[in-house]
Amino acid sequence: MVRPKLCRRVAWQPVCRQFRPVGPPAEEQKRVTLTVDELEAMRLADLLGLYQEDAAGRMGVSRQTFARIIESARRKVAQALTEGLTLLIEGGVFTMAQMRVFQCSDCGHSWEVPFG
Repeated sequence: MVRPKLCRRVAWQPVCRQFRPVGPPAEEQKRVTLTVDELEAMRLADLLGLYQEDAAGRMGVSRQTFARIIESARRKVAQALTEGLTLLIEGGVFTMAQMRVFQCSDCGHSWEVPFG
């Protein structure tokens, strides 16, 4: 029996949920699906440059689980780029991280930062 996936913590939602190559109509193109938690792993490791241990802590998973998530995500993105597939971003077992709200006392500008 397969063990159920634990909920992963995600601090960011993508604005665009589909990327596809120029060419044939979208209906004719094959697709590969990247889950939201896989995209979050790529954001933490590749965009923010965090070490796997730190990124795993932010997502609430073990380092080994994070390594499996990031490996799967990178394989899917590489496949989509090299084979000209449509990349869909959807699904996965995740929960949104709680956000802290800060406000500048001088200008009143406010922004959110995830806990952790």
